[in-house]
Amino acid sequence: MLAETIFSAVSAAGLGIAAITAYRKKYLSAARIAGWSLVPLGLVMTGAVEWAFDTVFSPVAWVGFGVLGAAWLLLLTARGVERRRGGRKAVDGGARPEAVAPGASSPASATASAREALARPASGTPARGGEAEDFSDIEAILKKHGI
Repeated sequence: MLAETIFSAVSAAGLGIAAITAYRKKYLSAARIAGWSLVPLGLVMTGAVEWAFDTVFSPVAWVGFGVLGAAWLLLLTARGVERRRGGRKAVDGGARPEAVAPGASSPASATASAREALARPASGTPARGGEAEDFSDIEAILKKHGI
C-alpha cells in the first residue's frame, strides 16, 4: 500500500513539472515528462506494483529464482563441456551420419573429394572457366581497395 502511494505521488509530481514546462512554452519536453510521469500511475493501476512487491517478499518466489538459476548453470556447464569435447558428435559417439557433399554417394567419397580440393594448387585461376566470371566483380572490388 505504501508503494502505491509513493508511485502515485511521483506521478503527481511529474505531472506538475510537466505543467510548469508547458507554461514555459516547451511543449515537446512537457509531453515527454507527462508521458514518463504517467508510467508509475499506470503500473499501480494495473496491479504490477502489487505483484512485484508480493514477489520480492515471497520466500517461494526466491526459491523459484534459485531453481531457475541452478537450471541455467547446469545448461551452461553442459554446453561448455560439450564444446570442449568437440561437439555433439563426440558426445553421441558419432551416431549421426556425416554430411555428404552434393554429387557424392557416401561420406567416404565426400572426404575424398575434400582431399582433392585441398590438394589443388591455390593459384589465382580457378579449375573451371565458369567460376572466373562469377568472381570477376569481387576481384575488381578487392583490387580497387588494394586487397
